[in-house]
Amino acid sequence: MATDHELRLRERLARLRSVSLLGGARLSTELDKLERQLARLAEETTDEDIWRSVELARHQDRPYTLDYVERLLDDWTEFHGDRGRADDHAVVAGLGQFDGRTVAVIGQQKGRDIKDRIDRNFGSAHPEGYRKAMRTMELADRHGFPLITLVDTPGAYPGVAAEQHGQGGAIARSHALMARLDVPVVACVIGEGGSGGASALALADRVLMQENAIYTVISPEGCAAILWRDAGEARKAAAAFKPDAAHCLELGVIDAIVPEPGGGAHTDHDAAARLLGEAVHEALEELQPMAADERKRRRRGRFRSIGVYA
Repeated sequence: MATDHELRLRERLARLRSVSLLGGARLSTELDKLERQLARLAEETTDEDIWRSVELARHQDRPYTLDYVERLLDDWTEFHGDRGRADDHAVVAGLGQFDGRTVAVIGQQKGRDIKDRIDRNFGSAHPEGYRKAMRTMELADRHGFPLITLVDTPGAYPGVAAEQHGQGGAIARSHALMARLDVPVVACVIGEGGSGGASALALADRVLMQENAIYTVISPEGCAAILWRDAGEARKAAAAFKPDAAHCLELGVIDAIVPEPGGGAHTDHDAAARLLGEAVHEALEELQPMAADERKRRRRGRFRSIGVYA
Protein backbone atom coordinates (compact mmCIF):
# COMPACT_ATOMS: atom_id res chain seq x y z
CA MET A 1 0.00 0.00 0.00
CA ALA A 2 1.30 3.47 -0.85
CA THR A 3 2.30 5.63 2.10
CA ASP A 4 0.89 9.12 2.63
CA HIS A 5 4.29 10.56 1.68
CA GLU A 6 4.35 8.58 -1.57
CA LEU A 7 0.83 9.74 -2.39
CA ARG A 8 1.86 13.36 -1.79
CA LEU A 9 4.87 12.90 -4.06
CA ARG A 10 2.69 11.40 -6.78
CA GLU A 11 0.17 14.23 -6.46
CA ARG A 12 2.95 16.82 -6.71
CA LEU A 13 4.42 15.00 -9.70
CA ALA A 14 1.04 15.04 -11.47
CA ARG A 15 0.61 18.78 -10.84
CA LEU A 16 4.07 19.56 -12.20
CA ARG A 17 3.46 17.49 -15.33
CA SER A 18 0.31 19.52 -16.04
CA VAL A 19 2.12 22.88 -15.87
CA SER A 20 2.96 24.52 -19.20
CA LEU A 21 6.72 25.09 -19.34
CA LEU A 22 7.84 28.69 -19.77
CA GLY A 23 11.16 29.88 -21.09
CA GLY A 24 13.91 29.24 -18.57
CA ALA A 25 11.70 27.16 -16.24
CA ARG A 26 13.46 24.44 -14.23
CA LEU A 27 10.49 22.11 -13.80
CA SER A 28 12.22 19.25 -15.63
CA THR A 29 14.83 19.05 -12.87
CA GLU A 30 12.13 18.97 -10.21
CA LEU A 31 10.25 16.25 -12.12
CA ASP A 32 13.37 14.11 -12.38
CA LYS A 33 14.05 14.51 -8.65
CA LEU A 34 10.52 13.46 -7.68
CA GLU A 35 10.61 10.45 -9.98
CA ARG A 36 13.93 9.32 -8.46
CA GLN A 37 12.50 9.69 -4.96
CA LEU A 38 9.41 7.65 -5.89
CA ALA A 39 11.58 4.92 -7.39
CA ARG A 40 13.64 4.78 -4.19
CA LEU A 41 10.52 4.55 -2.03
CA ALA A 42 9.32 1.63 -4.13
CA GLU A 43 12.38 -0.39 -3.22
CA GLU A 44 12.06 -2.73 -0.23
CA THR A 45 14.47 -1.96 2.60
CA THR A 46 15.30 -4.87 4.90
CA ASP A 47 16.50 -4.74 8.49
CA GLU A 48 19.95 -5.78 7.24
CA ASP A 49 19.97 -2.86 4.78
CA ILE A 50 19.16 -0.48 7.62
CA TRP A 51 21.97 -1.81 9.82
CA ARG A 52 24.37 -1.63 6.89
CA SER A 53 23.57 2.08 6.60
CA VAL A 54 24.40 2.49 10.31
CA GLU A 55 27.75 0.76 9.79
CA LEU A 56 28.59 2.74 6.65
CA ALA A 57 27.60 6.03 8.29
CA ARG A 58 30.16 5.28 11.01
CA HIS A 59 32.87 3.88 8.73
CA GLN A 60 36.28 5.12 9.84
CA ASP A 61 37.31 5.94 6.26
CA ARG A 62 34.16 7.85 5.40
CA PRO A 63 34.88 11.43 4.20
CA TYR A 64 34.43 14.07 6.88
CA THR A 65 33.67 17.79 6.62
CA LEU A 66 37.26 18.85 5.90
CA ASP A 67 37.56 16.19 3.18
CA TYR A 68 34.63 17.82 1.38
CA VAL A 69 35.92 21.33 2.06
CA GLU A 70 39.24 20.39 0.45
CA ARG A 71 37.52 19.07 -2.68
CA LEU A 72 34.63 21.51 -3.10
CA LEU A 73 35.89 24.90 -1.91
CA ASP A 74 38.57 27.32 -3.06
CA ASP A 75 40.15 30.05 -0.90
CA TRP A 76 39.03 28.34 2.32
CA THR A 77 39.46 30.44 5.47
CA GLU A 78 38.64 28.69 8.74
CA PHE A 79 37.30 30.50 11.81
CA HIS A 80 38.33 29.65 15.35
CA GLY A 81 36.79 30.29 18.74
CA ASP A 82 33.44 31.49 20.04
CA ARG A 83 34.74 34.93 21.12
CA GLY A 84 33.98 33.98 24.69
CA ARG A 85 35.40 30.78 26.12
CA ALA A 86 37.25 28.44 23.76
CA ASP A 87 37.72 26.97 20.29
CA ASP A 88 35.82 23.69 19.94
CA HIS A 89 37.59 21.55 17.33
CA ALA A 90 34.54 19.30 16.91
CA VAL A 91 32.98 22.10 14.82
CA VAL A 92 34.63 23.44 11.67
CA ALA A 93 33.45 26.78 10.29
CA GLY A 94 34.66 29.26 7.70
CA LEU A 95 34.27 30.92 4.31
CA GLY A 96 35.24 29.72 0.85
CA GLN A 97 34.42 29.84 -2.84
CA PHE A 98 31.90 27.27 -4.10
CA ASP A 99 31.02 27.36 -7.80
CA GLY A 100 32.36 30.89 -8.04
CA ARG A 101 30.35 32.31 -5.12
CA THR A 102 31.37 32.97 -1.53
CA VAL A 103 29.65 30.65 0.92
CA ALA A 104 29.83 29.99 4.64
CA VAL A 105 30.36 26.36 5.63
CA ILE A 106 29.81 24.80 9.06
CA GLY A 107 30.28 21.12 9.82
CA GLN A 108 31.14 18.62 12.51
CA GLN A 109 34.56 17.00 12.20
CA LYS A 110 35.57 13.58 13.51
CA GLY A 111 39.19 12.47 13.78
CA ARG A 112 41.12 9.89 11.77
CA ASP A 113 43.53 8.65 14.44
CA ILE A 114 43.33 8.45 18.23
CA LYS A 115 45.04 11.79 18.83
CA ASP A 116 42.84 13.59 16.30
CA ARG A 117 39.68 11.92 17.60
CA ILE A 118 40.41 13.10 21.11
CA ASP A 119 41.17 16.60 19.85
CA ARG A 120 37.91 16.65 17.87
CA ASN A 121 36.02 14.93 20.72
CA PHE A 122 34.79 12.33 18.19
CA GLY A 123 32.70 15.01 16.49
CA SER A 124 30.61 15.75 19.59
CA ALA A 125 30.49 19.50 20.13
CA HIS A 126 30.46 21.50 23.35
CA PRO A 127 28.37 24.71 23.60
CA GLU A 128 31.47 26.60 22.44
CA GLY A 129 31.25 24.78 19.11
CA TYR A 130 27.65 25.81 18.54
CA ARG A 131 28.48 29.39 19.52
CA LYS A 132 31.26 29.35 16.91
CA ALA A 133 28.72 28.05 14.40
CA MET A 134 26.27 30.82 15.27
CA ARG A 135 28.98 33.45 14.90
CA THR A 136 29.55 32.13 11.38
CA MET A 137 25.81 32.12 10.62
CA GLU A 138 25.49 35.76 11.68
CA LEU A 139 28.48 36.72 9.54
CA ALA A 140 27.00 34.94 6.52
CA ASP A 141 23.64 36.64 7.05
CA ARG A 142 25.24 40.07 7.41
CA HIS A 143 27.15 39.77 4.13
CA GLY A 144 24.59 37.76 2.15
CA PHE A 145 26.62 34.57 1.83
CA PRO A 146 24.64 31.31 1.36
CA LEU A 147 25.13 28.87 4.25
CA ILE A 148 26.04 25.20 3.79
CA THR A 149 26.13 22.87 6.80
CA LEU A 150 27.56 19.34 6.88
CA VAL A 151 26.13 17.22 9.68
CA ASP A 152 28.19 14.34 11.07
CA THR A 153 28.01 13.77 14.82
CA PRO A 154 26.88 11.02 17.20
CA GLY A 155 25.33 13.88 19.19
CA ALA A 156 26.20 16.95 21.21
CA TYR A 157 28.66 16.19 24.02
CA PRO A 158 26.66 15.05 27.10
CA GLY A 159 29.37 15.73 29.70
CA VAL A 160 28.86 17.66 32.94
CA ALA A 161 31.01 20.61 31.79
CA ALA A 162 29.01 20.95 28.57
CA GLU A 163 25.76 21.03 30.54
CA GLN A 164 27.22 23.58 32.96
CA HIS A 165 28.21 25.77 30.00
CA GLY A 166 24.66 25.70 28.58
CA GLN A 167 24.52 22.88 26.04
CA GLY A 168 20.73 22.78 25.67
CA GLY A 169 20.46 26.55 25.42
CA ALA A 170 23.19 26.73 22.77
CA ILE A 171 21.37 24.16 20.61
CA ALA A 172 18.04 25.99 21.03
CA ARG A 173 19.60 29.34 20.10
CA SER A 174 21.15 27.76 17.02
CA HIS A 175 17.71 26.51 15.96
CA ALA A 176 16.20 29.96 16.50
CA LEU A 177 18.98 31.72 14.58
CA MET A 178 18.77 29.37 11.59
CA ALA A 179 15.00 29.89 11.43
CA ARG A 180 15.43 33.63 10.90
CA LEU A 181 18.40 33.73 8.51
CA ASP A 182 17.73 35.73 5.34
CA VAL A 183 20.29 33.81 3.23
CA PRO A 184 19.71 30.44 1.52
CA VAL A 185 20.57 27.53 3.83
CA VAL A 186 21.38 23.99 2.64
CA ALA A 187 22.17 21.21 5.13
CA CYS A 188 23.44 17.73 4.32
CA VAL A 189 23.76 14.76 6.66
CA ILE A 190 27.06 13.21 5.53
CA GLY A 191 27.47 10.52 8.20
CA GLU A 192 25.85 10.25 11.60
CA GLY A 193 23.08 12.74 12.24
CA GLY A 194 22.61 12.26 15.95
CA SER A 195 19.99 13.99 18.09
CA GLY A 196 19.98 17.73 18.89
CA GLY A 197 23.67 17.93 18.12
CA ALA A 198 22.79 17.30 14.48
CA SER A 199 19.54 19.27 14.24
CA ALA A 200 21.33 22.35 15.63
CA LEU A 201 22.96 22.67 12.19
CA ALA A 202 20.12 21.30 10.07
CA LEU A 203 17.22 23.76 10.27
CA ALA A 204 17.63 24.59 6.60
CA ASP A 205 15.67 25.43 3.45
CA ARG A 206 16.85 22.14 1.93
CA VAL A 207 17.91 19.16 4.02
CA LEU A 208 19.86 16.60 1.99
CA MET A 209 21.14 13.25 3.17
CA GLN A 210 23.77 11.00 1.70
CA GLU A 211 22.62 7.56 0.66
CA ASN A 212 24.35 5.68 3.51
CA ALA A 213 24.03 8.31 6.23
CA ILE A 214 21.70 8.04 9.24
CA TYR A 215 19.58 10.73 10.92
CA THR A 216 17.99 9.97 14.25
CA VAL A 217 16.87 11.35 17.60
CA ILE A 218 19.00 8.80 19.47
CA SER A 219 21.67 6.24 18.63
CA PRO A 220 20.53 2.63 18.11
CA GLU A 221 22.60 1.64 21.16
CA GLY A 222 21.03 4.36 23.30
CA CYS A 223 17.53 3.38 22.18
CA ALA A 224 18.21 -0.30 22.92
CA ALA A 225 19.58 0.56 26.35
CA ILE A 226 16.39 2.46 27.19
CA LEU A 227 13.88 -0.02 25.75
CA TRP A 228 15.56 -3.35 26.56
CA ARG A 229 18.31 -2.29 28.98
CA ASP A 230 20.76 -3.89 26.59
CA ALA A 231 22.83 -1.87 24.10
CA GLY A 232 23.52 -5.15 22.31
CA GLU A 233 19.99 -4.95 20.87
CA ALA A 234 21.05 -2.02 18.69
CA ARG A 235 20.13 -3.83 15.46
CA LYS A 236 16.59 -4.38 16.71
CA ALA A 237 16.31 -0.72 17.69
CA ALA A 238 17.58 0.49 14.31
CA ALA A 239 15.08 -1.77 12.54
CA ALA A 240 12.31 -0.24 14.65
CA PHE A 241 13.00 3.46 14.19
CA LYS A 242 14.64 3.28 10.74
CA PRO A 243 17.29 6.02 10.69
CA ASP A 244 18.36 5.36 7.07
CA ALA A 245 17.98 7.84 4.24
CA ALA A 246 15.09 6.12 2.43
CA HIS A 247 12.91 6.12 5.53
CA CYS A 248 13.90 9.66 6.51
CA LEU A 249 12.75 10.76 3.06
CA GLU A 250 9.48 8.88 3.50
CA LEU A 251 9.02 10.46 6.92
CA GLY A 252 9.54 13.91 5.40
CA VAL A 253 12.44 15.06 7.59
CA ILE A 254 14.75 15.36 4.55
CA ASP A 255 14.14 16.66 1.04
CA ALA A 256 16.38 14.48 -1.11
CA ILE A 257 18.92 11.67 -1.01
CA VAL A 258 22.43 12.28 -2.35
CA PRO A 259 23.83 9.17 -4.09
CA GLU A 260 27.21 7.75 -3.10
CA PRO A 261 29.84 5.81 -5.05
CA GLY A 262 29.30 2.05 -5.20
CA GLY A 263 30.11 0.50 -1.85
CA GLY A 264 29.83 3.78 0.03
CA ALA A 265 31.42 7.22 0.21
CA HIS A 266 34.53 5.80 1.87
CA THR A 267 35.48 3.93 -1.31
CA ASP A 268 36.01 7.09 -3.39
CA HIS A 269 36.21 10.47 -1.65
CA ASP A 270 36.53 12.37 -4.92
CA ALA A 271 33.39 10.84 -6.42
CA ALA A 272 31.48 11.33 -3.16
CA ALA A 273 32.47 15.01 -3.14
CA ARG A 274 31.44 15.46 -6.76
CA LEU A 275 28.00 13.96 -6.11
CA LEU A 276 27.52 16.04 -2.98
CA GLY A 277 28.67 19.19 -4.77
CA GLU A 278 26.16 18.62 -7.57
CA ALA A 279 23.30 18.21 -5.07
CA VAL A 280 24.25 21.33 -3.11
CA HIS A 281 24.67 23.33 -6.33
CA GLU A 282 21.20 22.29 -7.50
CA ALA A 283 19.65 23.24 -4.16
CA LEU A 284 21.31 26.67 -4.13
CA GLU A 285 20.21 27.33 -7.71
CA GLU A 286 16.62 26.69 -6.65
CA LEU A 287 16.84 28.83 -3.52
CA GLN A 288 18.87 31.82 -4.68
CA PRO A 289 16.18 33.53 -6.82
CA MET A 290 13.59 33.31 -4.03
CA ALA A 291 12.86 36.39 -1.91
CA ALA A 292 14.34 36.20 1.61
CA ASP A 293 10.96 36.60 3.33
CA GLU A 294 9.51 33.79 1.23
CA ARG A 295 12.45 31.50 2.06
CA LYS A 296 12.03 32.16 5.77
CA ARG A 297 8.28 31.62 5.61
CA ARG A 298 8.69 28.27 3.88
CA ARG A 299 11.57 27.21 6.14
CA ARG A 300 9.61 27.91 9.31
CA GLY A 301 6.43 26.39 7.95
CA ARG A 302 8.24 23.23 6.90
CA PHE A 303 9.71 22.56 10.36
CA ARG A 304 6.56 23.52 12.22
CA SER A 305 4.64 20.95 10.20
CA ILE A 306 6.95 18.05 11.14
CA GLY A 307 5.57 15.67 13.74
CA VAL A 308 2.34 15.68 15.72
CA TYR A 309 1.42 17.90 18.66
CA ALA A 310 -1.46 16.82 20.86
